[in-house]
Amino acid sequence: MLEIAIAFYCIYFLVNVYTVFMQIDYVKKARLQNAVILTPSKFKVAGDYGVDSQKLSLLSIFYEFILFFMWISFGLVFLDESTSSFFGWQKAVLFIDLFIIINWVLALPFDLYKTFKLDKKYEFSNMTPSLFIKDTIKSGILFLVFGSAVIAGLSYIIETFSSWWMYGFAFIFAVIILINALYPLIRDKMYDKFSPLADEELAIKINKLLEEVGFKSSGVFSVDASKRDNRLNAYFGGLGSTKRVVLFDTLVEKLSHNELLAVLGHELGHFKNGDVLKNIGIMGLVMFAFFAIFGNIPDEFFLQLNLNNEPYAVIIIFMMFSPILSFFLMPLISAMSRHNEYAADEFGSDLSSKEDLVNALLKLANENKSFPLSHPLYIFFHYSHPPLVERLKELGYTGSGIGQSGEDTALKEELEVK
Repeated sequence: MLEIAIAFYCIYFLVNVYTVFMQIDYVKKARLQNAVILTPSKFKVAGDYGVDSQKLSLLSIFYEFILFFMWISFGLVFLDESTSSFFGWQKAVLFIDLFIIINWVLALPFDLYKTFKLDKKYEFSNMTPSLFIKDTIKSGILFLVFGSAVIAGLSYIIETFSSWWMYGFAFIFAVIILINALYPLIRDKMYDKFSPLADEELAIKINKLLEEVGFKSSGVFSVDASKRDNRLNAYFGGLGSTKRVVLFDTLVEKLSHNELLAVLGHELGHFKNGDVLKNIGIMGLVMFAFFAIFGNIPDEFFLQLNLNNEPYAVIIIFMMFSPILSFFLMPLISAMSRHNEYAADEFGSDLSSKEDLVNALLKLANENKSFPLSHPLYIFFHYSHPPLVERLKELGYTGSGIGQSGEDTALKEELEVK
């Protein structure tokens, strides 16, 4: 059975590599064509960044492939022997923690290169070494405290119940819901500085928009995201009483009031269309299927890995092989997600105007240097959002692009919208 699992992993690896190769070749050629959506200079820069980031991704995929076979060949057995004096949930916590820490250390060069070399080169990252270290320490503390508690809880369930995978699913699903509810509070207390919007006029407009849609939140906040990154973003965080509207300070700085309201209108479209609940439901179904599969693995599989059928081994197999299933499920899930994005765009443009949403999307693309074109196969496997070109077409944008004359000091306002 291990041979079958390895074969699926190899297929996953080859498909992943092929799609990235196709994307690199596609963007290399497309970046030399006439600029669309972006200003000419940013079109070229976005293409360069797209190629460089995909090359790094490709290197990371090969690196992970090697690590995978190192783990199943001797790494897991080494960890098993190193933690042989521990039993039950204690062994599971120590085994899984060591596995995650070792993987993190081995992947650290990629994180450092992306943050301090690649993203600095393209003027995205504002991260400093001291802030990186602080973030790492905080994340490590959260993982060791709460992550270990979750591992211990799941281990106890595996040891206690014969049909543990059903109870395990309920436990992990509840943990994920809790994390989503607490996410804004955790970010606020440990990482970012959340502040009420200084622009009172904008805050009033946003609150009026939320009331119009019936979205109840605990407030509208600006977050100092620029201390780490220059990209523009916004999100609705939390669940229930912890729901809040969070705007990156970079977004507040670059977008007009109407454009910001259009972006929020899009996000409110997800709320009004029930996409959040749909996504939770889909995630629950997928997770339930995964637990059913990994909860019924025969002893032979563990023996082939030279492991015992115990909680630590069950959890590690889940962690190592579930990404394969996720990868091949993603095209279906992403297709549904892209459909939802079009519907949210329509809702957002109805709340404000198509012109405002088009303007906002164009500015977001230019400021974030997002290359607007991708290979169809890469879109199929990796895009949860439709390509920007397609989104703009659906909104009725008929312009040939921005800055086609070579001028890129500011976005042109002559947008053609039906």
